[in-house]
Amino acid sequence: MYIDIVPNRKSPPAILQRESVGGGKHVRKRSIANLSALPIAQAEMIRRVLKGERLGPVESALEVTRLLARGMSRPSVPR
Repeated sequence: MYIDIVPNRKSPPAILQRESVGGGKHVRKRSIANLSALPIAQAEMIRRVLKGERLGPVESALEVTRLLARGMSRPSVPR
């Protein structure tokens, strides 16, 4: 699975999520999704994720605000 950016003549490029399908002598491309509504920067980020690249450390993205003791939980409905 990969992101393919196909240039158009006078229009913005088409951004497609594709899959390679082998069939006999030829390898065919099957379009899975049209991502043309996304900005080019987001398409590049998706491309990097599909290649297996990590975009940043997970620890810096998450923050623990409060830990509850084992077995304790907050009520889901206020009383």
